[in-house]
Amino acid sequence: MELTILHLYPDCMSLYGEYANVMVLRRHLEAMGVSITVESALFEDTPDFEHADFIYMGAGTERTQKAALSALLPHKDALKAAIDRGAVVLFTGNAMEMLGLSITNAMGKRWPGLGLADFATLETAQRAPEDVIAHTPLWDSPVVGFMNKCSMTEDVASPLFDRLSLGFGNEEEKGAEGYVSGNVFATHLTGPVLVKNPDFTDLLIRRMFEAKGWKLPEALPVLPYEREAYEVTVKELTGRN
Repeated sequence: MELTILHLYPDCMSLYGEYANVMVLRRHLEAMGVSITVESALFEDTPDFEHADFIYMGAGTERTQKAALSALLPHKDALKAAIDRGAVVLFTGNAMEMLGLSITNAMGKRWPGLGLADFATLETAQRAPEDVIAHTPLWDSPVVGFMNKCSMTEDVASPLFDRLSLGFGNEEEKGAEGYVSGNVFATHLTGPVLVKNPDFTDLLIRRMFEAKGWKLPEALPVLPYEREAYEVTVKELTGRN
């Protein structure tokens, strides 16, 4: 069994150590006997979406986000084709905003997005760095993490998280957050969200196996201390709620 992970712009869209999401996903898959190839695409590259089974991009500054968007726009049809054939996609932090129709900064300048979703993002002058507890109908356990954004993403028809018990959602405090459509997942949560949330990792693995037509093992692997670390974080953040 072989899978290819495509990491988009890791040199500038990995502001909070998002590269760790790729590393932990690789470790889980290798523990299942899957041979993993990790390919990186930089600004000057043509991303190989045709052979990618998992496509990831993390967070950047507002400036590098616009640069990454400009680099990716010429390849949006190839990205859409990969999505249509079942590739699993995860965009975290402000990479999520690229999937929509547009990004408009606080001064009114507008950048066209990839147009893969119908939402639009408006940057604001107020930054919201805060811890998050999120809830999704896709699995039972709450999601823990951190976000640091200065934007509102409006009209998300299918949020990944239907509510937050801690943190600011797409448009409001404790509101719905993120975006999901088929095998496309996006959230403003930054940093190693998969390291912190093993059930999220397991869901992505299940989706990849389904896309390949592979049979899942009865039990997915658990890395040392990941469940214990998750429980500690849930307890700490729940105490602030």
